[in-house]
Amino acid sequence: MSKTVVHTDQAPLPAASFSQGLAKGGLLQVAGQVGFHPDTRTPVGPGLREQIEQTLRNVGAVLEAGGSGWGDVIMMRVYLTDTGHFAELNAVYDAWFAKVLPEGGHPARTTVYVGLPAGLLVEIDALAVTG
Repeated sequence: MSKTVVHTDQAPLPAASFSQGLAKGGLLQVAGQVGFHPDTRTPVGPGLREQIEQTLRNVGAVLEAGGSGWGDVIMMRVYLTDTGHFAELNAVYDAWFAKVLPEGGHPARTTVYVGLPAGLLVEIDALAVTG
């Protein structure tokens, strides 16, 4: 079973040596996405909400390029830089999923706190099924 590299210009190019996504055996792993605008490769807005929404748009673009979608996501990992951002993350995340999955069924999720490059407040990756 071969691996398929997933690439889209609708999400920012990786800043290091990794693929935006990789599919194999009916699974698609979307690499960690951040709140960079795909065209400028700079963070959107100074606020957490703007960065979360852009990050989710970037994840969605890689999902789509890999032949998957929000309803196929089984696991998401969220990386925040500040424990004080947890409540706002949940509010934005819940609103996002109410829009893309109105029938419910949020993916499983883990949230951890990490250091990210200057100006970035959140990173999100996703694991989805394909086909």
